[in-house]
Amino acid sequence: MGLESARDHLIQVLSRQITDKRVLRAMANVPRELFVPSNLYQSAYDDRPLDIGFGQTISQPLIVAIMTQALELRGDDIVLELGTGSGYQTAILAQLARWVVSVERVPELAESAEQVLEKLGYHNVEIHVVENLLGWTERAPYDGIIVTAGSPRVPESLLKQLTIGGRLVIPVGSRWEQDLLKITKQKKHNVIESLGGCRFVPLIGEEAWETEG
Repeated sequence: MGLESARDHLIQVLSRQITDKRVLRAMANVPRELFVPSNLYQSAYDDRPLDIGFGQTISQPLIVAIMTQALELRGDDIVLELGTGSGYQTAILAQLARWVVSVERVPELAESAEQVLEKLGYHNVEIHVVENLLGWTERAPYDGIIVTAGSPRVPESLLKQLTIGGRLVIPVGSRWEQDLLKITKQKKHNVIESLGGCRFVPLIGEEAWETEG
């Protein structure tokens, strides 16, 4: 199966669970093969995570679609992404939001993602290299925040960077398994919804895991 056919097949598979057509169109527009190592080129449209080096992965497309749909983006949003990684999720967000702020701990990944995103013509994205701080307060508040690494808890600092009515999508649990949560910020009591089980690499930083060991 060629890459174009593989991409079409993947979108058909995702459409069985994903109802937001805009999310499916955005994913159909992104050449995932450009975001994976060359030795995994032919596996780019497998519905599974792939190793991108530095102990990181490009997320399973179904999980990417579920998380993106949960953000409920309408085109004029400002979105924060924690964990740029390959830049694949960033490219999808860039099609659905007005502006995307993405932060990454690994400088090499941030640089590589920035180059691919620029090559593809996504100019409504800014990428920052951070260490222990969670988020990017200079652009806050955000309409949506997506966290592509597992956290032991919901970081209060991220909730503070959300607008009222904003959505935070984050995996919460142990280092090995998490529950994918969607948290909608309200003035008094936030609304928390479980989107199912998942498995992400650990989120490192203040209010998260201290080390990757």
